[in-house]
Amino acid sequence: MSGHPIAARNPVTPLASADGGLAKLLPDPSQFPSRYTAMALPADTARQAADDMNGYLPGAQVDPSGCVPVTPTAGPAVAVGSDDSAPATLTVVLTRSDKPLSALRDQLRQCGTVRLGHSGVTTVVTTTSDPAPPANADDTLALTRTIGSETGQTGLTRKLSSLIGQIGDVRISVTYMTSGSTSDSEGLDTLFTTALRKVRKG
Repeated sequence: MSGHPIAARNPVTPLASADGGLAKLLPDPSQFPSRYTAMALPADTARQAADDMNGYLPGAQVDPSGCVPVTPTAGPAVAVGSDDSAPATLTVVLTRSDKPLSALRDQLRQCGTVRLGHSGVTTVVTTTSDPAPPANADDTLALTRTIGSETGQTGLTRKLSSLIGQIGDVRISVTYMTSGSTSDSEGLDTLFTTALRKVRKG
């Protein structure tokens, strides 16, 4: 493979434990903004969707190697809403973590640009921090992420805006993803607030 050398990732990452009661904490499909057709994902596809939000491919070689996403203690539970007119999605990912959100913040500071090698293709994930949203949570952060091929092929780049919060050991991530130029900060903010409220109420 041409391009930059890529450090081998750690041995196979262990799977998180089962749902951990997270599915019942997801927002209901009716609580998504009205333009989105939403559904909760079955467990077998929820992990893939969560990896997509990180720009991560299981089995990929990650450079820097310290940027492999930390395995949660339970989950993920995932609900996705699709806006076919954009096209774009709003995705809620709930996991349980034994680490504070500050640990993720520290990791992201070292992982502004990450290269993932998989099946002879190199994907570049660029992450920048945004001002943390005020919210009823123990801690919050916000980020913008661009995921694309190293060759810069047009039409293959995804743009993501994420709001992340933690309440106790439950981590709440809400992400707007598009391959175009659309945005929906209002829908993202609204769904994040809804997701936090649902978790807080239990």
